[in-house]
Formats: sequence, C-alpha cells, structure tokens
Amino acid sequence: MTAQQHARRLVWPTALVILTLGLILFLFYADISALVEDDETLLLGVTGLAYFAAAWFASRLLALALDQATARRRPYPRLLKDLIAVMLFLFAFAATVALFMGQGATGALAGSGLVIAMLGFAIRNVVADTLSGIALGVEGPFRIGDWVDIDGLARGKVVEIGWRTTRVLTRDQTYLIIPNSEIARQRITNYSAPKPQYRAQVSIMLDHVIPIELAKRVMLDAVKEAKLIQQDPSPDVRVLSYDEGGIVYGLRYWLTRFDRDIDCRDEVYSLIDSALRKIGNTVPHRRIELIAAEARDFDNIEGLDLIKSP
Repeated sequence: MTAQQHARRLVWPTALVILTLGLILFLFYADISALVEDDETLLLGVTGLAYFAAAWFASRLLALALDQATARRRPYPRLLKDLIAVMLFLFAFAATVALFMGQGATGALAGSGLVIAMLGFAIRNVVADTLSGIALGVEGPFRIGDWVDIDGLARGKVVEIGWRTTRVLTRDQTYLIIPNSEIARQRITNYSAPKPQYRAQVSIMLDHVIPIELAKRVMLDAVKEAKLIQQDPSPDVRVLSYDEGGIVYGLRYWLTRFDRDIDCRDEVYSLIDSALRKIGNTVPHRRIELIAAEARDFDNIEGLDLIKSP
C-alpha cells in the first residue's frame, strides 16, 4: 500500500477525532441547557463517540506503522492488524458502557481487562490457537502455496492460514485442518523457502566387487536419462559408508517441485537398477548365500551325529 493510500485511510478517523474533541470542549464550556433538556447525556454520548473515534484512529495508525516496517522481508499478517483493531474497539466499548454507568475511564479499562481475562480463561484453547496463528503470521515460517512438512502432523501444500487453523492439502488430495497451537509446537520443514529448489538423496548399497569409480560412473550415466529431476545443478554421488555387507552410496539430485519427489525417486531407482543389471551386479548377496550354505552344512552334521549316537 502506497503512502497516498495510507493518508486517505487516516482522513476520516482523524476528522472524527477532531470533531468529537471539538464537540466535547464546546459542550463542556458552553451553556446549552436552554437548547437541550439533558446536556449531560449528550456530553456522555459525544465522549463515548470520541472513544470509538480514538480506537479507529489508533488502529489505522498502528496498521500504517506495521506496513511501513521496512526492516522485515515479509509484511505483517492482516490477522495481527485485525486483532489490534478488535482489542481497541473492545476497550472503547467497555469505556463507553462504564462511562454511562457512572465510572471513569480508568475504572472502565480495569473492568474490561478483568472481563477479558475471565473470557480468555474460559476459551483458552481458542485463544491459544489464535495467538499461535498470530505468532506464525509474524514469524512467517510458511506462506500460502508453500510445500511443508509439519513433523508428526501433515505433509503437503498450505492452502489457507486462518485465525485458529491452517489448512494443508496433501499429495493424496487429503484436506487437513490443523489447529495453529499444534503447529507452533512442531518442527516445520519448508520445501518452498527461500527457493522452491531443493536437493534430495537416495541411498544404494552395492557389493565390494564393484569399484567405487565404476559404481559412481554407472549411476551418474543412468540418471542423465531422468526426465523429472534437474540436470543443472547436475546430480552427484558420494560414498556414505564402507561396511562389511557392502558400500553405501548416496545419489544426490535437485528438484523444483516437492509434489514430484516420489515420482522422481521411483525414476532414479528404476534407471539405476537397469544400469546395474546391465553390468551384471545389483546388491550384495554373496554373504547371504554363504551363511545359508553354512547353515545347511551345520544341519547335515547334526543329523549325522544323531544317526551315529547309540
């Protein structure tokens, strides 16, 4: 929003504040009892209107201050501005009611604070969800359209961020509605920020008989035929561990769409499987055959011992 638009939004609240203050001063110092039967009621009404005008002006002014905060990379959420406006108007309403009941503004604010505290305790779960939604909006761990993994809760695309809940659409087209207080307690992985590009990895164990350089070359040549993963930056292969059962390789590649990660992983595994079968090697299996053979020999020896025993 431009500075001119902000200025236009402040015109009417400022005019109403000036008008009500002018009326209060006029009614306070002028003697209008001859024109109005109950000038005190009129003064109280104008004072109440001044409370609402002040709340309106303060909410617009705070919204302007939040929008002009240039130190943030992301704007403050509308949820925070709406909540500030609601709180200010609640205080204005409580002050107006207390004013007509014969209490001062200080007592009205104290009484309204007590009422708000009691209501907050009664609806503490709703308040917790709402405050968590404000915190998520201010920190901005995700935005609408981002693909996220909320640990233990959901994994999908954020389609709506509300006062109390956040709605996520999974890859299976399942519509999840999650309370914001639960999201605030979980670890959040955002696959769309700061950029939609991210790197994935698959682990593959091969037999020791395949030289490491050959294994890397075969896997890299295989994934060059992939259609779903990015070729720039190009994929790479790293040795993760050199175990007794085989050598574990990590094939890393880049993606731009999180919703395709399962299809990309399937394509990568399929291409590597075909390439390895062409060179006559897949996964370690010799040791399994050796253990099975030793087990059969052991069973035969035990059978012979049983036959020979008296």
